[in-house]
Amino acid sequence: MHIRGDHAELVVGGRLDVRSAADARTALHAAVDSGRGDLFLDLTELDSWDATGLGVIMGAHRRAGRTGRRLVLRGVPPQMQRLLVATRLHRILAIEGGIEAESLPRV
Repeated sequence: MHIRGDHAELVVGGRLDVRSAADARTALHAAVDSGRGDLFLDLTELDSWDATGLGVIMGAHRRAGRTGRRLVLRGVPPQMQRLLVATRLHRILAIEGGIEAESLPRV
């Protein structure tokens, strides 16, 4: 897993899972705490995430809300969009362009 960017936009790549959760949490919290306005989380380079990785994103979402910021997901890959719809998290998280459940390809 790799994260690059600043307090306004982060690009997450690789796998966001139990092995990378602590590093990801640290980077996301630092970005939330050091900036103002929306924090964009670009997921176009993300290969996969597990429940722990999704929990890290939800934690960053809650932390952003407590600081008056908004975490906005950008470039969510289709397989991850399906997971967000299945868990109904697409209704809670801010997702650039939104997710239309009916338009997702079936697997």
